[in-house]
Amino acid sequence: MTTTLTLPARFLCVSVLQTVPFANLNRDDTNSVKTVQFGGVLRTRVSSQCWKRAVRKKFEERTGQSALRTRRIAERVARLLSEERGWDAGLAARAGAQVAAASGIKFELEEKEKKVLPNVVLQNALVYVPEAAISELADLAEEFRAEIEKAKDITKPSDKSVLKDQTGRVKGVLRSRNGVINTFGRMLAEVDDAGVDGAVQVAHAMTTHPTDIEIDYFSAVDDVTDQWQDATGSGHMGHAEFSAGTFYRYATLDLAELAANLGGDTAAVRELAEAFLQSFVRSLPEAKKNSTAPNTPPDLVHVTVRADRPLSLAAAFEKPVRMAPEGGFAAPSRDALAEYAEEVDAFMGTEGILLAGWTGRDAKDLTGLGTRHSSVDKLVTAAADRAFEQEPAA
Repeated sequence: MTTTLTLPARFLCVSVLQTVPFANLNRDDTNSVKTVQFGGVLRTRVSSQCWKRAVRKKFEERTGQSALRTRRIAERVARLLSEERGWDAGLAARAGAQVAAASGIKFELEEKEKKVLPNVVLQNALVYVPEAAISELADLAEEFRAEIEKAKDITKPSDKSVLKDQTGRVKGVLRSRNGVINTFGRMLAEVDDAGVDGAVQVAHAMTTHPTDIEIDYFSAVDDVTDQWQDATGSGHMGHAEFSAGTFYRYATLDLAELAANLGGDTAAVRELAEAFLQSFVRSLPEAKKNSTAPNTPPDLVHVTVRADRPLSLAAAFEKPVRMAPEGGFAAPSRDALAEYAEEVDAFMGTEGILLAGWTGRDAKDLTGLGTRHSSVDKLVTAAADRAFEQEPAA
């Protein structure tokens, strides 16, 4: 049963400072570290798309819900039919293609070594559906198995599906959504009414200070050559780019937008809101993870519950942070964030702030960030309690 969401809170804003050692969390098309000029200096950057995917995967783990973004719906349905429901592989491939073609989304056929493969349909648009949608499409194929068995293979993009009369049902499945899609949104212009306005905004992460890009030269040893000692030189040589630094990360969750996506279900909104905050704090992109293992925790987490508008504190670092006398950028970054937040509150006023809190490993009491909490879990619970009109946790 859904209820109407009538809360004073509108936005949950979360800022994170996180120190990342020698790594390349997000590469460009030349495998180079992504950067940005901010405050007249070069910073290391991690794109919002990159970190948002890491957040989404963590969110799926936490909520137990998953979503699938792919052009390969046909193959996914075919694999389910053949591996889980006992269909012949060839017939399953035909069924997957027939279902995908019935969606009305234009498609092409996969080419391998200049040979067009029948029934290997690649839709021209990425569809984004709950994982359960694959089973629903497979159920449709089961229902019309006799027709599919009599149908011809899909061999060209102009071929019509034997299930063309079921296009409405296929599109209905593609319109389905779950907590992941309701939170992060969906763009699917090819299917009417399938779009979902995302409730989440995620900023590009950037270092709070200038960074240099390091070139790492590496070589690989040929073990046989090493054992025989009959030649010199390596088996392979190459280079890669890396950097290190303290990052500022920011995101906001629009509770009203999420509530609209969920039909006003207050309990579901709270559950997804808490899951998002936890996932954002605990996520980390995985590029180059096997060669860098940059598995650090955040240094500081700051959350505000706001009734007015979302507010990023990125401008705290427009003037790049200077290294502390004893070395390091994490401590001065925490100080800069707290000082800036206090200045903004004095300038803009605090009427729209329903709760401000933080947690971190700093021994100092950063009063500019609000009430200190002993852990991420307690901070998230306090924010949710306040956003949903309960007493804040102590």
